[in-house]
Amino acid sequence: MTAVRPLAAHRRFFAWAEHAGRAHGHLVEAASYEAAAVGYAELYSPAPIDGGEVRIHVAGVDDHRQHCFLVDLDDAAARVC
Repeated sequence: MTAVRPLAAHRRFFAWAEHAGRAHGHLVEAASYEAAAVGYAELYSPAPIDGGEVRIHVAGVDDHRQHCFLVDLDDAAARVC
């Protein structure tokens, strides 16, 4: 019998593109800060900055921690700012 792993719990994050400002942010549900940044980019299609990347800030709704990611809009890869 194969063990079934539960899906990662989704948490709520508030994400925004740096050039658009926090006022244009949205709530995103994801398993991690990085996943929230990529999810925001996929859902809201922010305009890219140099090199086809967008700088996205992500804040945890429950823990209020904030992280910044550069998301490549071509391949949805994210790296820490």
